[in-house]
Amino acid sequence: MTGLPDLTADPRALHVCKRPVPVPVAFALADGVCETLEGPVHYQKGDALLTGVQGERYPVRRDLFMAAYAPIPPAAMGQDGLYLKAPSVSLALRLDQALAVPVGWQNDPLQGHPGDWLLRYADGSHSVVRDLIFRASYGPAPQESRWPPSLASPE
Repeated sequence: MTGLPDLTADPRALHVCKRPVPVPVAFALADGVCETLEGPVHYQKGDALLTGVQGERYPVRRDLFMAAYAPIPPAAMGQDGLYLKAPSVSLALRLDQALAVPVGWQNDPLQGHPGDWLLRYADGSHSVVRDLIFRASYGPAPQESRWPPSLASPE
């Protein structure tokens, strides 16, 4: 696959929502690189560093994080602690071939593999999520009737 497919026009794309699972977050004290499962992603001081359902780590640009997540008390916005993602609908497409997906302020390429999921978030940004993590982290949006996604290997 070259370039990113237009998930808004792809009939195979599923409408999904992140499950309401508390996510541990630490805010970066300095610029750095996070080794995600799909490749290294740079972050800047103040960006949020999240730990997912399988212990995976990934950065989220501070302004995007502040718009999409809410702290769980006793944490306050901008402090390390547990956060929940606000409900929003994303599009997800299971990859049938390898795909590099540019992410973050510096467009670091995440490496998607067949069986991984390409996600397009409400803000227009993209990501790649491994199948096991996708199934643990996402559920169907209210309008999605094609759930659960097939466990068959992508074509």
